[in-house]
Amino acid sequence: MPVLVVNVDHVATIRQARMGREPEPVTAAHLAELGGAQGIIVHLREDRRHIQDRALQLLRETLSTNLHLEMAATREMQDIALRTSPHMICLVPEKREELTTEGGLECQGREAFIRDYLAPFQEQNICTSLFIDADPHQIDAAAESGADYVEIHTGSFADAKDVVIRQQELEKIITGIGHARSLGLKVNLGHGLNYKNILAFARIPDVSEYSIGHSIVSRAVMVGMARAVEQMVRIINGFVD
Repeated sequence: MPVLVVNVDHVATIRQARMGREPEPVTAAHLAELGGAQGIIVHLREDRRHIQDRALQLLRETLSTNLHLEMAATREMQDIALRTSPHMICLVPEKREELTTEGGLECQGREAFIRDYLAPFQEQNICTSLFIDADPHQIDAAAESGADYVEIHTGSFADAKDVVIRQQELEKIITGIGHARSLGLKVNLGHGLNYKNILAFARIPDVSEYSIGHSIVSRAVMVGMARAVEQMVRIINGFVD
């Protein structure tokens, strides 16, 4: 049965707008757990634009569910992640000028580098994931790299303005899920998913986790974090009879 993991980065984004002390992403994470989230995601960026090192450590110490860490494949982030020992790390592309992650990681041609980079995590029994587009070549490369999971980038589907294009992107993702599973990879989905477009994935098998942040945080501003998460959990639970 698929589960919801909640990204609380944008709680920290609100805080950083005033460079103050609130809202606290750690508190938001605990409220998300109360709402039924089965994991919490944070992306510790090189420029620390939202999540800070302190929050990562506090989450590791206080969460009752799994901690997922999104990160660039740098030596600094590798050292931090190995010290923190989250349940899962997910390698993502990262550019300073982007508002949010714009696409999947380029794995093709970098299989040996990624395999070597992931090895210390696997030695510590930390799950490993790669955030990639639903491209068969990238999926093949992810499998060759030895990752445990792929998180398929759903942004092109979520951002599509045309119904025909949206359906084409959905079909690419569905095909990608099947291809990844055939290679022994577990599959998560994330980026741009919200309370409406996630319904397109109802009854689609072999999805382990849905990674959702911005939409839940946006609704939480209006109704509270626990309630916003509870509403999304109810939708996802309805995917399985």
